[in-house]
Amino acid sequence: MALLRIPSEDHVIADVDAIRSFLLPHGIHYDRWAVEGRIDRDASQDEILAAYEPEVTALKERGGYITADVVNVTPDVPNLQEMLDKFNQEHRHAEDEVRFIVKGRGIFYIHPENGDPVYSIEVEEGDLINVPAGTKHWFDLCADRSIRAIRLFKEKAGWTPLYTGDGIASTYQPLCFGPNYIAAKGIQIEQAVTLTA
Repeated sequence: MALLRIPSEDHVIADVDAIRSFLLPHGIHYDRWAVEGRIDRDASQDEILAAYEPEVTALKERGGYITADVVNVTPDVPNLQEMLDKFNQEHRHAEDEVRFIVKGRGIFYIHPENGDPVYSIEVEEGDLINVPAGTKHWFDLCADRSIRAIRLFKEKAGWTPLYTGDGIASTYQPLCFGPNYIAAKGIQIEQAVTLTA
């Protein structure tokens, strides 16, 4: 499950509905897809796309996306740091950045245009995020430097990073925590609580 952090406020949101509510005014769509027992996370690209075909088809219809693929990044990828350096600087894209995380973790930093503070969204297996075209952001992997994700495109050329030239990304560490680390450190997490009678 994703974690949303506002570093300047030392605030963390871990509840799915609260994350959706926070992101909605920023035009960012966040959702969770069922993954338990669905398919081996190391299955082939075609098998993964087939397993999630209903959700991918619905996204294509809703967003006008034409193609979908599966990206697989591991520490063994040649020139991994060079690849990451393309995306860990503040940039925009000409089209939406749609990712469903099949395996691993990564972190998106969003720099709102309206002057709100920079916030991060740590995504992991089962998380779907859609960062709209034109949104200032950057992305990095967590410490294990591994992620596998379904990507959707209207046109792959639209995914080329358009750098803003702002060095803001260098002032933020790509820190991924996960819910267990945060709870252990005693940081307050905004989470829904269900009470039963």
